[in-house]
Amino acid sequence: MELSKRQEQILQIVKDKAPITGEKIAELLNLTRATLRPDLAILTMAGYLDARPRVGYFYTGKTGSQLLTEKIKKIKVHEFQSLPVVVQESASVYDAITTMFLEDVGTLFIVDEKSKLAGVVSRKDLLRASLGQQNLNQIPVNIIMTRMPNVAVCYKDDHLIEVARQLIERQIDAMPVVEKIDNDGFEVIGRVTKTNITKALVDLAVDELI
Repeated sequence: MELSKRQEQILQIVKDKAPITGEKIAELLNLTRATLRPDLAILTMAGYLDARPRVGYFYTGKTGSQLLTEKIKKIKVHEFQSLPVVVQESASVYDAITTMFLEDVGTLFIVDEKSKLAGVVSRKDLLRASLGQQNLNQIPVNIIMTRMPNVAVCYKDDHLIEVARQLIERQIDAMPVVEKIDNDGFEVIGRVTKTNITKALVDLAVDELI
């Protein structure tokens, strides 16, 4: 977040004279309290200042990078997850390839007849299966998928940064967002991809999450 000249002046005043009221800051800058209110709100919401009723403003002492790190760590999966693309495990490899192409995704989540998560298929899995002379219409997708419980999953209230770390460590492109539906099954309710992570960073950069 890039601060305006006036916001920088406000920060310096608070650093030097905290605790200090908004009225006193306005007086020192020869401005009205109403003129200053948006700047104080921005600085407080961004985490540079802390406001205490009947006391005034304090400087938090945090740098821009520290504040950005704090914001990134607070982002939850449900804020940026996408709709999942699922395929029945009885579907053929050909059907899976067609679905991946039409939906323009890099990962398909495979579900059983009860709509429970059964596995995951990636672009690489489908490319590998398509090599050779096999009839792709006759090969069920469950033959080539990564099966549960060997699939990394996440929940809607998990922190996005932890999911991003797992995507990197596991060298995968996407992770299903799930809800537990019984003792040994999950329903797929969303997906997190590298694109979702990128969108979160872009929104931070343009202050949409500040």
